[in-house]
Amino acid sequence: MGIFGDIGSFIMTPLYYAISGIMLAWHELFSLFLAPDGGLSWALSIIGLTVVIRVLLIPLFVKQIKSSRNMQLIQPKARELQKKYGHDRQKLAEETMKLYKDSGTNPFASCLPILLQMPIFFALFRVLDQAARGNGRGFLSDERALDFGQSQIFGVIPISETFWRSAPWSADPQTSVMIVALILVLSMTATTFLTQRQLMSKNMPADALSGPYAQQQKILLYVLPVAFGLGGVAFPIGVLLYWTTSNLWTMGQQFYVIRNNPAPGTPAAEAKVERDRAKAIKRGEVPETVEGTVITETGAPESDRRPTQRQQPKKQTRAQRRQGGTPGAGPATKKQGGK
Repeated sequence: MGIFGDIGSFIMTPLYYAISGIMLAWHELFSLFLAPDGGLSWALSIIGLTVVIRVLLIPLFVKQIKSSRNMQLIQPKARELQKKYGHDRQKLAEETMKLYKDSGTNPFASCLPILLQMPIFFALFRVLDQAARGNGRGFLSDERALDFGQSQIFGVIPISETFWRSAPWSADPQTSVMIVALILVLSMTATTFLTQRQLMSKNMPADALSGPYAQQQKILLYVLPVAFGLGGVAFPIGVLLYWTTSNLWTMGQQFYVIRNNPAPGTPAAEAKVERDRAKAIKRGEVPETVEGTVITETGAPESDRRPTQRQQPKKQTRAQRRQGGTPGAGPATKKQGGK
């Protein structure tokens, strides 16, 4: 095979064992209440494999979120460096790397979850492709591999078939496989787009929406879904199921992080402030305001409460005024004079 084949085998062989071992464990569990040779039990095993892998990648995902946030927050400083050292590419590169180091930012950290999943993705693709031919990989014996590769979801959709091999121009066209594969390809494409769009629209400050980093994000927003969509027609149903499930996990995980720990100065941060304030009002920890007016405990705005009125003096009679007396007082004393 050559040196490249040996390197590939060295990398992929442990993945074959890991993937097949996890899937077999899930399959044994689902076989307790589903048909062991049915496609549904194997499909759920692929979903279980996805969940295990994504749980293991949570620390990398947290690192990715922090790195993406730092990249957003340092964009104003990065633009200042471009203005200052734009004429000197070497100096600009040195100052930019220093900025990354000082802020604890790794520009490649955002790619780590995807890069680490790609070998797993291709290993699963290879396991499925070989299983359809009865060739086992890892812990899958040839018999179990054939059972896995030829299993059918709902009894009509082979888990190892692809959209391309089931199209009308193929030797064995299958409409049901085409429909399910197309749904999964569109779901994979849509979830990839929405996940990236969610990050840009909710968790990026206004200053970070311009500049080279923002342009890079906008390009990826459209390029990645198109790439996955075009390549998805050649992926087996089982691989499409894995990738779509992984995208749904990413979307939910990212939604949770953005909602509860948003980057400062973003729409998500403003929304969190409003939610926290509403909760505090509900608990009675802060007074509620309506258009800047404090709401009192009685439910009426403080501005509507009338100030305490000064008590008016009682009306005096003419005799009292003539004598210079006050209400409730005794008769006025006469001036002392001569007899």
